[in-house]
This record gives sequence, structure tokens and C-alpha cells, in this order.
Amino acid sequence: MPHAAPMRLATTIRPYDWGSTTALPELFGTEPTGEPQAELWMGAHPGAPSTAGGVPLDQLIARDPAGTLGERCAGRFGPALPYLLKVLAIERPLSLQVHPTTEQAAAGFARENARGIPLDDRARTYKDASHKPEMVCALTPFHGLCGFRAPAATAGLLDRLGVPGLRPWIETLRDDEPGRALRTVFEDMLDDAARPLRAQAEAALTASADPALAPYAGIARACPGDPGVVAALLLHHVTLSPGEALYLGAGVPHAYLGGVGVEIMANSDNVLRCGLTSKHVDVPELMRVVDFTPAGPHLVEPVTGEAGVRDYRPPAPEFALTGYELSGAGSHALPGGVPGIVLCAEGEARLGDDLTLLPGQSAFIPAAAPSPRLSGKGLAYLARPGAFTL
Repeated sequence: MPHAAPMRLATTIRPYDWGSTTALPELFGTEPTGEPQAELWMGAHPGAPSTAGGVPLDQLIARDPAGTLGERCAGRFGPALPYLLKVLAIERPLSLQVHPTTEQAAAGFARENARGIPLDDRARTYKDASHKPEMVCALTPFHGLCGFRAPAATAGLLDRLGVPGLRPWIETLRDDEPGRALRTVFEDMLDDAARPLRAQAEAALTASADPALAPYAGIARACPGDPGVVAALLLHHVTLSPGEALYLGAGVPHAYLGGVGVEIMANSDNVLRCGLTSKHVDVPELMRVVDFTPAGPHLVEPVTGEAGVRDYRPPAPEFALTGYELSGAGSHALPGGVPGIVLCAEGEARLGDDLTLLPGQSAFIPAAAPSPRLSGKGLAYLARPGAFTL
């Protein structure tokens, strides 16, 4: 049967302006290019598919869905790899953003296609018809914004800025029904009419020595004059230690601020942005998609079994992630019958006797391949569909 052995992948690093110039070279032992290295992509998304033997992975899958994906995966998700694996290296804040549901993505993608907007057009919002739940697992200390804080708590935080003009927003957050209050204040904060008030709040932020405001002051210094600076004050700040994971479902507002992490998501590139970015911003569409329910960050506790194995199972059928701390002694049986991608994050990872991965290198394991054993000394991650148990 074709594609019956693990295949080394050639991958793409995307040089977005928020990326670090040094983090991935330091992690993977490569030479810096002098340019930001933001995202290492591993998968079959048509925007930057990995290649195996010079052939794009999406084409290999299209030629042999049964052999590469397996009957269960192809039957559940169709003839495409359902997940996309990345390594993020964040030097400055990413965009303040949300992701759509499947229904919203399908409708938005069809609407923009009907309008004749090219997929590579800067003004394009929907790049495909899929939702984009995602999970990030920290490799280094990692921090970001995630989900709306309870409005009364945010009112207290805004009060600490000492800006009299913020009083109407503070009162709305304290007095209105939570969802309505957050929608009203969030939309007002992003409006052009609020620019003078945003400038006052930003100046107060950058001058503040209040520890509770410190993460938001860092955003203000990194993104001066951006409307997302003040809107960020509505969101929880969350810090992950290495090995901790955060899940983000549809409609949850978020922005990553710093650190290096392994990210896995549904195989989509649909992002709706409202600030902290030089990319396309679409506030009206974001307002249609964002969920204004106050909620704390959704941390994913790993399931532990074998020594050194942490299995992260977020509530998304498209993906799951397993971390392996390889000790140099013994090996781990990897699941068979489903498509997997193995990433070596530190040290050395071996798949069977024939394929050795160094930091930053990865391999695709077709569903038809005999279940390989993973060994070595270092840290490796296995991405796979989440709908099927190990």
C-alpha cells in the first residue's frame, strides 16, 4: 500500500512581524536569519503545506486518502488532514482576534467568494469554510489574553487608571446585564470617536506602576495608538508555565503576547481581528462572531499514564496532542490507524530504526503505516485527530 512508512516533512516558517528573530533559532539550534520567525507550520493547509519527498502533503493525501488518513478519519472529516500543527515564537502581541463557528465560517467564505474577493487579497476575512478551535501548549513561559473578565471586575481595573472620561464605561460595566455591558463597552472602545479617550487611557497605562495593569501597559508600549490597547483591558491575562495548555473555542476573544508554544488547531486560517495588528481588521464581522459571555481561561489538564507522557484532549474532534519526555531508555508505542505528525522540540526523537528527528524537525505518519515506536532523549509531540481514543 502507498505511504506505509513515516515520512520526514519539509516545513515552512512564516515571518510575521510579531515573531521573534531569535527564539526558534535558539530552540532548534539553527542560524538566525535576521528576520522575524513567527510560526513553523506542519500540516496540509493549502496556505503553506508541508512537503514529503518534494510533494505537498495535501496532494499526497488527495492521491490516497485511505492510506494517508485511514477510513475512520476520512469518514469523519473528509479527504483532508483535520488539524494543523504549529510552533509559535512570539516577541510582541498578536492581533486581538476571534475565530468563527463552522456555520459562520461556511457562510462568510461563500459570501466572500460570491463577491469575487481573491483568497490572497488583504481585505479577505474568510480563507476557508472551517471553524478554527485551537490549543496552545507552552514550551517556555507563555502569556496572553483570553476571554472576557466579569464586567464588575473590569470596572474596578478601569477605575484604577484614574481617567475621569472612563466613568461612563465603568458605570455601564457595573450596572448593565453582563453580556450587554461587554458588547456596549467593547464596541465603544473600538469606535473612531473614542480615539481621544483611548489616548488618555493609554497614557495612564504606560505611566502606571500598578502590578495589576502591568500586562496591559506592556501592550500599550508595544502597540501605541492601536484601538486594541484599551479593548484588551476587558480580557483576562493568563500565564502558562511549560507544559500547561490553553484551549480557545469559537467566539472567544484572545491575543497571545509572548513566549514559545506548540499550537494545534482545526485545519483553518480563519481569523477575525479588531486590533493589535497590521493585518486586515474587520470590526463589524468580529462583532457578529464574538461571544460576550464572561468566562475564565479554559486550561486543558493533561491525562497522564505512562511515565513522561502527557495527553491533552481538548473538546475539539479535529485534534489532540501528546507530549513525550524521552529519557533515552525504552520507547513508546504510537497509535496506529490515524494520521499523525511527530515534532521534535528538544534533543533527539527516533521513529522506529530508520528516522531520526532533531529539534524543529517533524514527520508525518500515515494511517496505513505500521504503528511506529518513539524513542530518543529529549521532548517530542504527537499531533493526531481527537475524535478517536488512543
